Amino acid sequence: MKAVNNYNIQMAQAKERFLTYDQQELIDRCALRYDERYFYVRFLSSDYRICRLSGDMERKTEAGWEDGNSFAEVMVLLDWLCDSKPDRWITGNFMNIVTQGHYFHRNLQEESEDADAVYFDRNPQAFRAACEALGGRSMPLADMSYAIELVDGLEILVQFWHGDEEFKPRLRFFWDENVLSYIRYETTWYALGLLQKRLRYIKTAQSK
Repeated sequence: MKAVNNYNIQMAQAKERFLTYDQQELIDRCALRYDERYFYVRFLSSDYRICRLSGDMERKTEAGWEDGNSFAEVMVLLDWLCDSKPDRWITGNFMNIVTQGHYFHRNLQEESEDADAVYFDRNPQAFRAACEALGGRSMPLADMSYAIELVDGLEILVQFWHGDEEFKPRLRFFWDENVLSYIRYETTWYALGLLQKRLRYIKTAQSK
């Protein structure tokens, strides 16, 4: 019996749903750049194009357009594209998104050790370089903080705290108070996972 991949099923459903939307309404509401075949979006400091006929995604790299159909990329971009509110706006005030969720989520940031935070504790310049590589703007918070744009002006605030005798080094993530008018609560976790993956990738590339 063939194994069922629930992630692939969810992505396929999201793309099918995208194709049911009035594309002119999407263009107007999300201020999209477009041509006959693609929508063009700036997402986590990279250029993406979304096929208007299938919902398939590609990300622009130095080598050209490459596959951009990871679970997080598809779910976050299509959630924002299809369901962001017409009257969404940025407040500039950041909040901890776990206060909006369940008890399980509130424990996610209380793990005993964060390998990325430990690395950045020893190499703080790597944290700075990784955030700036993603277009982050420095913020006067924590030991180091950067606001990194996800999409459409919506930023994720990344705070880094050095460790000491009492506390382990920590990375903390905060969202604009109006985040839920851009993407759904569940989608914020996919976005955070993707951001952490990008930070980790840049960190790894720089350490070689």
